[in-house]
Amino acid sequence: MAVSPERRDVSELEALKALAHPRRQRILRELEAGGPATSASLARALTLNTGATSYHLRELARHGFVEDFVDPHAHGRERWWRAVQRDLRFPPRSEQSEEIRPVVDEMNRLAFAADLEEYRKAQTATEEGMDMPYSRGTIHVTPAELGEFFEEYIALLNRYKRAGPLPAEARPVQTRFLAFPTTTGGRDDERDDDVRDGAAAAGAEPDGGGPGTVRP
Repeated sequence: MAVSPERRDVSELEALKALAHPRRQRILRELEAGGPATSASLARALTLNTGATSYHLRELARHGFVEDFVDPHAHGRERWWRAVQRDLRFPPRSEQSEEIRPVVDEMNRLAFAADLEEYRKAQTATEEGMDMPYSRGTIHVTPAELGEFFEEYIALLNRYKRAGPLPAEARPVQTRFLAFPTTTGGRDDERDDDVRDGAAAAGAEPDGGGPGTVRP
């Protein structure tokens, strides 16, 4: 059954700093992919110190990114943790203060570096029947339309999030969305209009493809 996580806008500097820590990012990724865990099992999986892992979990919990998980099969005083399911939203760059901007930049730098490393590993260890699709494309949109595009992507993502028992063949799969203005093709408006008008008269799209064409 699909779930739609509650939206949370994260704009507090201390909360953002908590996410811009490399070990905390690793802990969150492990909890999101592997489900609830103890500090000891996380430390083993990530080759970290158990005491340090417990500290980072408490810091993440203090800012609402992880929470206690009651495992009916837990032994003794084991404390289990799980990632809080939220639709996290961060301040857009145009609204970031001088203090917040470098923190968000560092958070993204660490996240993208980890993504590339995981992608590299996955390319050599992909399970049979679990190919890795990808797409590279260009769309022509206004700022408002790009916002709508993003919300439609989030809605699609939430369609495939599940609560409860998973199908036997289900695997955790990382998904990423990145959109940025292009710095190429910087022709002036008058020339762009001429190209478009000429292509329309010829019954074809300029450059051999329309907006959104996928070019692997």
